[in-house]
This record gives sequence, structure tokens and C-alpha cells, in this order.
Amino acid sequence: MDGLTALPDNCIHTILSKTSPRDACKCSAISKPMKQAADSDDPWSVFLPPDYRQIIWGFATPIVYSSLKQLYLRLSDSPVLLDGENMSFVLEKESGKKCYMLGARSLRIVWGDHPEYWEWMSLPRSRFPEVARLRRVCWLEITGRVKTQLLSPKTTYAAYLVYDLGRRNYGLESLPIKGLVRFVGVSGNDGAETEPNTVYLKISSAKPAQMPENGFLPQKRKDGWLEIEMGEIFNDQDNEREVEIKFWRWDDPHCKSGLIVEGFELRPKVDPQIN
Repeated sequence: MDGLTALPDNCIHTILSKTSPRDACKCSAISKPMKQAADSDDPWSVFLPPDYRQIIWGFATPIVYSSLKQLYLRLSDSPVLLDGENMSFVLEKESGKKCYMLGARSLRIVWGDHPEYWEWMSLPRSRFPEVARLRRVCWLEITGRVKTQLLSPKTTYAAYLVYDLGRRNYGLESLPIKGLVRFVGVSGNDGAETEPNTVYLKISSAKPAQMPENGFLPQKRKDGWLEIEMGEIFNDQDNEREVEIKFWRWDDPHCKSGLIVEGFELRPKVDPQIN
């Protein structure tokens, strides 16, 4: 490492900018010059999204930072609510890719404005002011959209329904539901046909014979919520479209109750080889 630390400062800064946020932090322990370079704004201006100034301008509550490294670590530590408090933002820590969650209030929930079918409530463990709780419906349909220009380019994103189940839930166990992620034009009229996925909100561990052979199953999140994947898309450089996430079951005549919706999350697919 002596040869590396003997390089001019601008060379060290350039080298660190070609690494990753994790590697830059590790380099801080090598030597004092490396620490100074790793703590400077040069590498972190590369690791942050190019539009980071515009992003933090839209935060519901301003954040204070003394360096771009500190800003990166803050944005990758926990989600921040955007203005209006119906969407949250966080950076994927390893890559600096952008992640968004669309809160329940920003979604189109069929019958969502009818209190006899859906109830809006606050939960202390939710990042949003309100979540939606299903009281009783047969027709279940939830749709959300986000502009592709908000997402990181050249990135594969997976979309997830983030939810929970109330104690008195029914009609959801082992029920196959359709989940879909697709691109649509701004007008909403030129969406390419995409085959929906089958998802299950609730699986009974007491009935192994009824475990589905195909479809996405729920997973427990670190924040205590459940999530289920709706599908994935590759975001290219096209900023004139939207990503539509849809979750529905139309043809089941039985009533359903107890679903608590936090929102739809879009986050980059993580390489399983990354620790």
C-alpha cells in the first residue's frame, strides 16, 4: 500500500471514486492520506446520485450534513419522507442506487375512499402518517405509479407490496393474487403487455399440503412489516415513461379483510454474492 499512498492526492481521489462506498470506508484505515481522501467530497460526489441536490430539496424535513460522505451515510441509513409525506426515499447502501416507497395514500385503492370498505389509520411503526386497513371487500385492486426519471438508470428494480395482516383477517389464506410491474407511457395508453405473477399474502404453515408450488411468498422485513415481490423491470435511460405496480384479485366472490397496506416499494435487485 506504500506505493498507493505515495501517489498525488488527486490520483488517490480518482482511484477511490472508481471503487465503492464500502471500499472507500475501508481505505480510511490504511493511512492518514487515504483517510483524508476517503473523507473528502470527491469520491462521494460520484457515489451519490447525480440529482441528489434536487432529491434532498424535496424532503419533508430538511437534513443537516457537513460533508457529502455524511450525507451519503445518512441517506443510506434510514428512509426519509419526501414533501407531502406520501413517498419515502433511501439509498441502497452498497451501490448508491435510489429506492422509493409509495405510501398507501399515494396509491389508487379501489373502494379506498369508502370507509365501510377501507379504513385509514396511523400506526407508530409506519414511516407514513397513514396506512390503509381493509375492512371488507370482494374486489381487491391496488395500483401505484412512479416516473422512471426518479429511478437510477441502467438498473434492474424489483417491486414489493409492503403490508401486514391484522389479527382478525380472513379470506386471504392461500389465495392466489395477481401482481404486475410494467412500463406505461405518460398517457397510460401504450403499456406493453406483461404476464402477471402469482403472489400469496398468507400461507398456513399448519397445512404443508396446501403450500403453493408456484408464485411469490411473503417475507418478513427487518422493520417488522411483511413484503411480497410483484415482479421486476429494467430501467433504461427512458425518462418519458412511468412504472406501474398493480396488485389485484377480481374474480373471487368471497370477502376479504385484515390486510394493512404500508405501500409499494421499488428497490434495486441486489447481487446475492454481495455480503
